[in-house]
Amino acid sequence: MFKTLIAAAALVLVGSPAAAEVVSRNADGFTLRYAVGVGIAPDDIPVALTDLPKWWDSAHTYSGSAANLSLDLAPGGCWCEKLADGTDFDHGRTVSVAADRIVFEAPFGPLRGKATRAELSVTWPAANRGWTPTWTFVVEGPGIGAMADGVDAVMDAGYQRWLHYLEYGEAPPG
Repeated sequence: MFKTLIAAAALVLVGSPAAAEVVSRNADGFTLRYAVGVGIAPDDIPVALTDLPKWWDSAHTYSGSAANLSLDLAPGGCWCEKLADGTDFDHGRTVSVAADRIVFEAPFGPLRGKATRAELSVTWPAANRGWTPTWTFVVEGPGIGAMADGVDAVMDAGYQRWLHYLEYGEAPPG
């Protein structure tokens, strides 16, 4: 109940729902951005990222189960998925960690082997009485711009699920 009241107050203070957009797009790249202001503790943001099995959609895994995902936030750490044969599939790597920013080299799913750059930056700048958890995903590579809408759909859903987990401390419905 208390978390619900905090979340409702945060939306009133910020005044808008999550902003999701394709910031730029050309034949060889695109940039996606997702941001919303919330009334949460900034220390919760990195912790919520590492709880991938609790918020990532199992439909967007190779194994069919988000329970097989893990994320190590140490530089060089793996955004990995344990496959049925016991191997760890490397979805991405932690590049850097700062007080208000984590950067991943993350050629997720169909971007692997096609993108020459796939950088996901997670930031949380201070907002009016809260924070604005933001994902910015920059993807470059020959002909990769045609994939912007599909990648946007998956990343937006992931951001929304993570935001729900961040705000309510529980897995999103569905």
